[in-house]
Amino acid sequence: MTINSKQPTAPFVIATRESRLAMWQAEHVQALLEAGGHSIRLLGMTTKGDQILDRTLSKVGGKGLFVKELELALEEGRADLAVHSLKDVPMELPEGFELACVMEREDPRDAFVSPQYASLAELPRGSVVGTSSLRRQALLRALRPDLKIEPLRGNLDTRLRKLDEGQYAGIVLAAAGLKRLGLASRIRHIFEPEEMLPSAGQGALGIEIRSGRTDLGQALAPLAHQQTWLTVTAERAVSRAMGGSCSVPLAAHGRWSGNTLRLEAAWGDVAGKLPLIRVHQESSDITDLASADALGVAVAERLKAAGATVSTP
Repeated sequence: MTINSKQPTAPFVIATRESRLAMWQAEHVQALLEAGGHSIRLLGMTTKGDQILDRTLSKVGGKGLFVKELELALEEGRADLAVHSLKDVPMELPEGFELACVMEREDPRDAFVSPQYASLAELPRGSVVGTSSLRRQALLRALRPDLKIEPLRGNLDTRLRKLDEGQYAGIVLAAAGLKRLGLASRIRHIFEPEEMLPSAGQGALGIEIRSGRTDLGQALAPLAHQQTWLTVTAERAVSRAMGGSCSVPLAAHGRWSGNTLRLEAAWGDVAGKLPLIRVHQESSDITDLASADALGVAVAERLKAAGATVSTP
């Protein structure tokens, strides 16, 4: 009798929010890891960010509300990794946690969705546009100061339902989520970064683990996309240097041209009284996370020099 000494490994458990988009993202990671020979199980969870829909994130604790319950599952050993939309991940992770993998980015741009109008420019004066993002509010004001911007919370399907019910003439969403769920046909116009600069990390997936899990680090290594990781590190460094909060309109977006990374950032006055500040800087020396981080800090300094103020808790 032949004895197989190789013991079957226990499945890795992925903690995920239970929205349709979050589940798609977790299942995407699951499929990739299973293709690499790993056994994977999903742990669906509802976060406070999913439950609180009547107030903006900046007033109830920020983007961390989408990840805290998932981190608790990692800390208690109920899960091994958590898949996040990177734009929802706070700039500073709690002690004992690390971002182990950043995957290749989907379309990072913002999309205009409307059942009636083909673009933001076609909206009649005074039209109601839905978004709860302070960044999008500031950039929309810069493009169309005549529009009425109203809060819009909820998962992707909820936001589209509210639009279809006639509560808004149009809404602004991340193009990545619409494309991932097969809803690209709902997009009427995609804003180029020159029109509406994306949020730091938008369109990218980040995988969080407990520090020291070398087994997970090795399993996730094939999923990592280095250029995306460098880009979002630079973007997130801008946000961290400006206070790392969603309580101020702030955008940061990097684009590669050959070996050169051009990092742009925009800052808006939360009261809407000051003009939008927009800066950029290029570097051909971005070879590791430290150099990407340094570029982000340098761009943040340019924002401050131009009059932007740092967000305070």
